[in-house]
This record gives sequence, structure tokens and C-alpha cells, in this order.
Amino acid sequence: MILLRAIGGEFRKTMSLPAALVAIAIALLVPLGIALLAAVNPGAASPSPADVVFNAVALGTVGAIILGVTVVSSEFAINSPDAGGGRQISATLIAVPSRLVVLASKVAVVIVVVSLTAAVTTTAGLWLVHAVVGSGPDDLRGFVTRSAGLALYWTCMALVAFAVTVLTRSGIAPLVWFIANSSVISVSLLLSKLTPLARYLPDLAGMRLFAAPSSIAVQDALEPVSGAIVMTAWALGFLTVSAIVFSRRDA
Repeated sequence: MILLRAIGGEFRKTMSLPAALVAIAIALLVPLGIALLAAVNPGAASPSPADVVFNAVALGTVGAIILGVTVVSSEFAINSPDAGGGRQISATLIAVPSRLVVLASKVAVVIVVVSLTAAVTTTAGLWLVHAVVGSGPDDLRGFVTRSAGLALYWTCMALVAFAVTVLTRSGIAPLVWFIANSSVISVSLLLSKLTPLARYLPDLAGMRLFAAPSSIAVQDALEPVSGAIVMTAWALGFLTVSAIVFSRRDA
């Protein structure tokens, strides 16, 4: 019951954060905009509607990352002097003294919100592309599987960013690193040109969960099942370390 109440409180808190709402909007609207442009201007090759959608969702990872960071960084941001100049984490730990419960409730909110956003994004994307090109996916089961894969990919990336923010107690460095790596220039992709071990990095490991093999720039990308295992292991590893640190150091 304590955990359920904590999850409810964290959900309400998260939905009241402007940055969280912006993150959800980015994860939803950016892929839809890209999918619409690709459907209207397909070029020489005309990919299937499903491929149009899943080729567009990679940048939506930025929204998932921002959400994962914001859920934690908002706790450590300094309040305005009018609000006492303190940090939200103090009030949170007074309301829920167990640090592991606090962390678990935040993780649960990230998982639910990111997964639902991914589901809405892919469904709305397919409807949008279908409205433009006039045809649906050839393989509905495959579309659902890739949608679930995208939800897992976004969730794992959000949780890795979440855990790093717990360790740094600031959202600046995690946001700069993860957003740049996911959108501007991928350090992981550059490393993949130097060593095949780079394909085991979290952002590259799970690409086959949703992306078509022809759209992946990494050679010998991990198969979906292997990628899911590797990404989940990264997320659990980071969360374990962050939980240990969060439980032992001063707030």
C-alpha cells in the first residue's frame, strides 16, 4: 500500500512538471512530424507504412530521456526564495521516509508514462501514415511486436538517464550527454566504426527492437531478443548502482 500511494503521488507530481509535459510532447509530436513528412515525400523508394513510422521514432527517444531525467532532477532543483530556497527531495523523504520506495515509485512512473507514450506514438503514427498513403501495415503482428520493442527501448534509455541523474543529482550533464548522443552526434555510432563491442552499448544494442535492418547504420546489430536482454541489463545495472548510492548518501 505504501508503494502504491507513493506511485500515485509521484505520478501526480510528474504530470505537474512542465518539463515532463514537454518531454511527452517531444516523444509524441517529433516522430509524428517526421512520419508525416516521410509519407508525403516518400522519395524513390516507398517503404511500408510501418517502416515509415519506425524510421521516424528514433528521435522520440529524446523525449523519453528528458522525462527520465526530469523525474529525478526536479527533486534536487533549488526552490525559489519565496518557497524557502530548499529542495523538493527533503519534502519527498519526509512524506515517504524509505528511499528505496521513493526510487521504486519514480521508476514505476517512468516505465508507465514512457510505455504509454510509445504506444500512442506508434498507433497515431500508423493512423497518420495510413491516412496519407492509403494502406495499413502488411503484418499487424509485426507492427505490434515492433511497437512493444520501441516501448522497451524508450523505457530502458529513460531508466539509464534516470539512474545517471540520481548519481549526479543534477539534470544538466545527463541531458547534454544523452540528448547529444541521441540526436546531434552519436558517440556510440562513432565507436562502432572502431570496435564491434560498441554494438553492446545501450543505445545501439536495442535498435533492432523496432528499426528495420536496412535503416540501421551499425553493422551486425544485435538481434531483437539479444538486444532486449542487453538493454535491460544496462538499465537494471544502472538502477542498482543508483539505488545503492541514493540509499547511503545524504539527501
